[in-house]
Amino acid sequence: MKPKLQAHSASDDLFRMRLEQMLDQRHPLYRLAGNVGWAAVEERFGGLYAEEGRPGIPIRLMVGLHYLKHAFNESDETVVERWVENPYWQYFCGEEYFRHEMPINPSQMTRFRDRIGEAGCEFMLGLTVLAGIETKTVSRASLAVVNVDTTVQDKAIAFPTDARLYHKARGALVRMAKRNGIELRQNYERLSKRALMMNGRYAHARQMQRARREQKRLRTYLGRVIRDMERKVANVQAEHPKLHRLLEVAKRIHAQQRQDKSKVYSVHAPEVECIAKGKVHKPYEFGVKVGVVSTSKESFVVGMKSLPGNPYDGHTLQASLEQTQRLTGIVPKEAYVDRGYRGHGIMHEARVWIAGAKRGVTVAIHRKLKRRNAVEPVIGHMKNDGHLGRNFLKGVAGDAMNALLCGAGHNLRKILRQLALLCARFAISLKQLLDSMTPNLQLVS
Repeated sequence: MKPKLQAHSASDDLFRMRLEQMLDQRHPLYRLAGNVGWAAVEERFGGLYAEEGRPGIPIRLMVGLHYLKHAFNESDETVVERWVENPYWQYFCGEEYFRHEMPINPSQMTRFRDRIGEAGCEFMLGLTVLAGIETKTVSRASLAVVNVDTTVQDKAIAFPTDARLYHKARGALVRMAKRNGIELRQNYERLSKRALMMNGRYAHARQMQRARREQKRLRTYLGRVIRDMERKVANVQAEHPKLHRLLEVAKRIHAQQRQDKSKVYSVHAPEVECIAKGKVHKPYEFGVKVGVVSTSKESFVVGMKSLPGNPYDGHTLQASLEQTQRLTGIVPKEAYVDRGYRGHGIMHEARVWIAGAKRGVTVAIHRKLKRRNAVEPVIGHMKNDGHLGRNFLKGVAGDAMNALLCGAGHNLRKILRQLALLCARFAISLKQLLDSMTPNLQLVS
């Protein structure tokens, strides 16, 4: 059922004090709560609920928890736990009085993300852009000049060696067989565990022939379990869609070779891609490519798009600029990119300037080309201060939602910093005014 609106009561509780009476109204989070379009959130997501049944969890609470999670780099579990301890977080999520119990089960965060999908997360990112304009963190004129770059959003997987993949795939098949009541001839649990351990030891000691022997044993164990499962599943009448999908992944892992393309790098996340970005300290990254668009002046994120398939950077520019126009309502006039975007061939109103350009470059354009590098620390902050560095959400949809919410969290951090700075400036100017009035008051007395 559609959640009930959080209507604030006019009458006070006799035994409880309202949060707005307890809190410092100069606090950045208190002021930010009045600048977010909560009415638009209720209108957008209210239609995703049924008209009958048990009332759902308040939409503002769920959206606020996701904003706080990505702004303060929390997990689904810790953001709910800290919410109980922090009255400013509770006020931001629409509470009237301080609550001493957890508002939701952390698993409700996953269900809400599945309900709103990628489009809903994009809408939440757009709301932070509007809040940034309202708080003067970013100006409307700045939205027309953007920096564009791509990065890799790493997935939460272990480094995919062949030996580990064989061991993990075999273990996943054995667990699935037990869950579905399929009795295997042998599960090779003890032998596979020992072979994986010895493979790592031999490889560390540079005894590669022995390491390859243990790896071959692991592959043999996986092949035996796959064939045994196929025989047993063929005799079972009931359908096992998850089992069939896992079998397909295991067979791909068993058959893939070193030079193959579209390889599987994780059993639980087969959509992971191996991407080489030319970094010396990290030659290969395992995840998905993400396009990042930020304003040239304030480094405010106005576009975050997941790009599965590891496309060429130049082929992603059109989609990134279209998303920026969709979020801000303003057509970008100038886009500054690095040399990886050469040959983009986009059909867009924006004028694209590539780093290192010489022809037709004025002094102002040259200054903005140097400013293009400002998108790199934006990506670094989203990886270190947010969840862009390690994505725990499931599937291709999880990649897209996590990237969009990381951009929203970055914008909220910048807005909170701006509100705190404005409050500090106001306090300093007020103190200077009072100091200047003090001698005059003494003369009058």
